[in-house]
Amino acid sequence: MVAGTLSDAELARQKQIDDWLPITSSRNAKWWYSAFHNVTAMVGAGVLSLPFALAELGWGVGGLWSQMERGPGIAILIVSWVITLYTLWQMVEMHEMVPGKRFDRYHELGQHAFGPKLGLWIVVPQQVIVEVGVCIVYMVTGGKSLKKVHDLLCPSCKDIKTSYWIMIFASCHFVLSHLPTFNSMSGISLAAAIMSLSYSTIAWTAAAHKGVVPDVDYSYKATTTSGTMFNFFGGLGEVAFAYAGHNVVLEIQATIPSTPEKPSKGPMWKGVVVAYIVVALCYFPVAIVGFYVYGTSVEDNILISLEKPAWLIAAANLFVVVHVIGSYQVFAMGVFDMIETFLVMKMKFRPSFVLRFFTRTTYVAITMFIGIAIPFFGGLLGFFGGFAFAPTTYFLPCIMWLAIYKPKPFSLSWCVNWVCIVLGVLLMILAPIGALRNIILQAKNYEFFS
Repeated sequence: MVAGTLSDAELARQKQIDDWLPITSSRNAKWWYSAFHNVTAMVGAGVLSLPFALAELGWGVGGLWSQMERGPGIAILIVSWVITLYTLWQMVEMHEMVPGKRFDRYHELGQHAFGPKLGLWIVVPQQVIVEVGVCIVYMVTGGKSLKKVHDLLCPSCKDIKTSYWIMIFASCHFVLSHLPTFNSMSGISLAAAIMSLSYSTIAWTAAAHKGVVPDVDYSYKATTTSGTMFNFFGGLGEVAFAYAGHNVVLEIQATIPSTPEKPSKGPMWKGVVVAYIVVALCYFPVAIVGFYVYGTSVEDNILISLEKPAWLIAAANLFVVVHVIGSYQVFAMGVFDMIETFLVMKMKFRPSFVLRFFTRTTYVAITMFIGIAIPFFGGLLGFFGGFAFAPTTYFLPCIMWLAIYKPKPFSLSWCVNWVCIVLGVLLMILAPIGALRNIILQAKNYEFFS
């Protein structure tokens, strides 16, 4: 009787915890929630750096215009779109591969593939680096975009340091971070998804309207071979950062209802396809038109290169602010779930508003201070893109697929997965090298918290 009572008590406690945690407390999402959550997670700071990435990679159209430098930039964009759509499909399929069980979190799927302990050590550190890294980068992006709006609308006003703008941007997150679940922030995520398509369209149409700048240069940005090589590596990381929704895809799918007759993978995949169409509509025009207009003079954020009309560029930057507010919350929700799960499951804290308030407020403050200390936008994109996004986005799903399904050697599935793994590992090794060099070069004259 005692054992039975204890078991009932444990079950009741587990249900209380599941009903409190942000990922498992609400499972009534629709397929379109999946669409705009995925757009919000993927399209963001990354799209604004794609013209700059093409300037580092070369864009591979030298046969069309002889003055343009040959390079694999556009091919890398397309291949990345295809590979990441494939690995995202794998994760959607693996969410409910075991009958009667749902892998609601990335690390739970990793534990199923690699074992309880090894799975945690493989997935959790990478996922934390990705999600915290994105939040830091979006702090910088939001602050810089607010500063750009101010400078455009009031060019004669006194200059305000970027650090203060990052603090202003962070202030809204001290409030929004207390939304308890993914579904509770669906309105913010929808607004963010709409904003992403809006500012991407403004970016490439304004550039196209402006026309090619005088004396445009399409050669590689660097003048030395070593500089070109390091820039190429950094460009790979910036492309990897642009395709960065996988780290929260299982958490998003966990909010969709599922039955044996109607598993969640159906509506989830429908949402993913819509999201990837939006991604293509955002990424390819911005990258190609932006680089065509500005060449190697393009900034690491194309909206900084655009100066006129001032009201339109200010509006685009405001759209960026709204979008990265939503993106920050989507990625932070995964971190909140990890922290709160650890505190209530391992540390035995009681689920409460006070616990949630303290942990989430502390997290926002930490990401704000790191963003103020290291606001190297392009370098951060490349570094985090290569070091963390490449594994979790490009090849870790493939490794888990091979470990779980064990396709026949040299079959189509086996070959496709191994190609993705090899390309992803190369990306993980090469991208951080170039990005770290860029950060060092930019940091020469920078003082922390200046």
